[in-house]
Amino acid sequence: MSDTPQTVSVRILDKAYQVACPADEVDSLTEAAKFLDQRMAEIRTSGKVVGLDRIAVMAALNITHEFLTGVSQHTATHSNISQRLDHLNERVGTALAQHKQLDS
Repeated sequence: MSDTPQTVSVRILDKAYQVACPADEVDSLTEAAKFLDQRMAEIRTSGKVVGLDRIAVMAALNITHEFLTGVSQHTATHSNISQRLDHLNERVGTALAQHKQLDS
């Protein structure tokens, strides 16, 4: 693994972009560019948004919204799991205390 940046060519909406990234992140960058290209192509095909800049902004807003929604759901799930684990710990503690009393 090298920290030396590597220049990678990616295509987004039929336009080539040269992007520098660490050699060990080339695959991730390529995958991200393909994802962005697909999302922007969907927006362009819908015909509701005209202009590369506007398409890029709409794609960015949609992707950001999906990301933040996912983060919010992850946070809620984590909180729910933490509450359930706390409850289980209490039940185990109670059971162990009762078992200890029976042994005495």
